[in-house]
Amino acid sequence: MVMDSYVPRNVFVVDGSRTPFLKARGKPGPFRASDLAVSAARPLLTRQSFAATELDEVIVGCIAPGPDEANIARIIALRLGCGDKVPAWTVQRNCASGLQAIDSAALDIASGRADLVLAGGTESMSHHPILLNQAMVAWLADWNRAKSLGAKSRQLAALRPQHLQLVIALLRGLTDPLAGLTMGQTAEKLAWQFQIDRAAMDSFAVRSHQRVAEAIDAGLLAEIEPIYTNSGELFETDDGLRRDSTVEKLATLKPAFDRPVGQVTAGNSAQITDGAAMLLLASEEAVEKHNLPILGRVVDSQWSALDPTQMGLGPVHAMGSLLQRQQMDGEAIDYWEINEAFAAQVLACQAAWQDHDYMQQEVGLEQPLSAIPEERLNVDGGAISIGHPVGASGARLVLHLLKTLEQRGATRGMASLCIGGGQGGAMLLEVAK
Repeated sequence: MVMDSYVPRNVFVVDGSRTPFLKARGKPGPFRASDLAVSAARPLLTRQSFAATELDEVIVGCIAPGPDEANIARIIALRLGCGDKVPAWTVQRNCASGLQAIDSAALDIASGRADLVLAGGTESMSHHPILLNQAMVAWLADWNRAKSLGAKSRQLAALRPQHLQLVIALLRGLTDPLAGLTMGQTAEKLAWQFQIDRAAMDSFAVRSHQRVAEAIDAGLLAEIEPIYTNSGELFETDDGLRRDSTVEKLATLKPAFDRPVGQVTAGNSAQITDGAAMLLLASEEAVEKHNLPILGRVVDSQWSALDPTQMGLGPVHAMGSLLQRQQMDGEAIDYWEINEAFAAQVLACQAAWQDHDYMQQEVGLEQPLSAIPEERLNVDGGAISIGHPVGASGARLVLHLLKTLEQRGATRGMASLCIGGGQGGAMLLEVAK
């Protein structure tokens, strides 16, 4: 069949849920990445009017699934009872993997290839592995080839302390292999570039904790589903919140990435966390067929790239390009979610957003955009206080932004993340009043 024209279909978000985000505390947490995603998705699917086997596909973002979780989306789908015939696939776009999963689902629905898609992200950062270094791997290979007692003795004699130096995969993954900078060092660079001082960073971090506390007390995080361990231990809410956080307390912390003169600390950076967020997306036909509610609509999305050493400015590029294509100014957006990888990074995005030279030379816009009002940005806190399970954060932002629009009677929102390696992702969402 030849199509004379292509008109994309509407893509609706029907519902969503997430787990509590649990702070990594030095040892593997109680849940693997697939456990978290199943815990988020099972109650979501249970409250729907259709069976899990009626899904067209499952798409999950995850950066580092465990060795028993290859193509983790398929494992999740099977554990959820989707059956053998529902395909599932995993996406990886660093910090925006969860957003990529939603974008991929939306594209399949818009094109007519799918009607019902379960999409989201998961990450168990506390389970990221500790690796042997290459010297030890080579030593073990030689040991395996040594057959005689003499050969094994010579190989043992060759063992040195440096062979036993372990590689922490999480720390290696948070370092750009080409730029040679950790993500925290890129935040330090932005702080210097836009003259953001330590007091501003710490104030932003305190505000994040205050806003999450207020949201919890007001019952605004109803998207969280309680989860249980096999031994019956219950987790009901994000556990990284520090209600007693103050600028004075944060000021006592030492630099984490650029000692001794840096300004980025553990207190004004995102927390290393385990968690998952899953959403159900549907076409208009599926909404009508199954009489589904509508939480919101995916309007558009944008992926952009920039210098990896300035990766924190990715949201400026993605959001700016998206608004330009939609012929909108920032004033058209009611609420914003920018992932809080670092306080310095979000503050730098706000500064670059209004910098005429940066927007013209780097983003390609002739004029800077309207300032993002503080009272409409990350209104219920963010990754500094909630945590940043990298595969899941993009999905959490979309889900909570839609809930925010619904709760506050607003219409339009923008969710965005910076992405390690020098990228940015953004998604424009709408809620019908």
